Amino acid sequence: MVRVGIVGISGFSGRVLLDILLRHKDVRVTYAAAYSTTGRVDAIWPVFTNRTDLVCEKYSAEAAIAACDLVFLALPHTESMNVAGELLAAGKRVIDLSADYRLKNRAVYKKWYHAEHKDPRNLAKAVYGLSEIYRTQIKKAKFIANPGCYPTAALLGLAPLVSMYPDKIASIAIDAKSGVSGAGRKASEALMYTFVNENFKAYRVLEHQHAPEIAQYLSRMAEKPVDIMFVPHLLPVDSGILETIYVHLNAKIASKALTECYRRFYSTETFVRFLQPGAQPELRHVVRTNFCDIALVVSPDGKSLVITSVIDNLVKGASGQAVQNMNIMCGFNETEGLL
Repeated sequence: MVRVGIVGISGFSGRVLLDILLRHKDVRVTYAAAYSTTGRVDAIWPVFTNRTDLVCEKYSAEAAIAACDLVFLALPHTESMNVAGELLAAGKRVIDLSADYRLKNRAVYKKWYHAEHKDPRNLAKAVYGLSEIYRTQIKKAKFIANPGCYPTAALLGLAPLVSMYPDKIASIAIDAKSGVSGAGRKASEALMYTFVNENFKAYRVLEHQHAPEIAQYLSRMAEKPVDIMFVPHLLPVDSGILETIYVHLNAKIASKALTECYRRFYSTETFVRFLQPGAQPELRHVVRTNFCDIALVVSPDGKSLVITSVIDNLVKGASGQAVQNMNIMCGFNETEGLL
């Protein structure tokens, strides 16, 4: 039985983490903390009434080290790098759900997150936790940088293509739409019901902080630089991400060959469902699950294609994938707590 802690229990990702972990037969949640919120967890999140007697404490490294074997950091960006190092030095396994350890170039991190990176040593050690792609590295890891929500959908949607046909890609444009929970629990006029309901808008056009993360890992898969155009939109729904990815090719690829490439690539993956030709993924088929549904349509001339990739931003895009990574790290059944 692995003793697990959640730092950042008061946020949406913390709530979803606890919900999953309370169903997990191989772990016990022994510590819950936040920076500014304290009290019974079932008072912070009434959904846990009669499910747990955990009390959220003000975060203490000493308490977390004493209580836990593995710690999930569900903290805001720029906060995890103040916490992870001490836990790792104490021999604890850490899974960080923030962006602090995803971008390997400190200058790129500073540009997009407007902060100096304070933990370069562990930045170099962190393994990117895209479960289906980096499973071998995750098995050996002590420290995981959990992917962002938009990058998870984009990378899973594009991985077979950029891995197998990198030289045939001319351009990639990612049209992404997310539910409002992707912005976190903070109060904001733009996220108020009256501003979101019956509305739909783009935001941070060509300026979203997930764009360099997507480009970094696509480039690794392709073993050459890959540029993208990324435009996110805000959907008037609680959760879910749907990305429509437009790819132009500089050489023809037959629809049958590309479809078979995707089918083989994900044939052994429980949580990635490559849909039959003619079918398209929908938010309602993946919300509150750890699944990523993918569809592919190739143009008649074989020089353009549209990939549709759909996930729940709080589950496969955050807490569910974090638990999947924990299962891989600890040698548990990879689907435990998630099915």
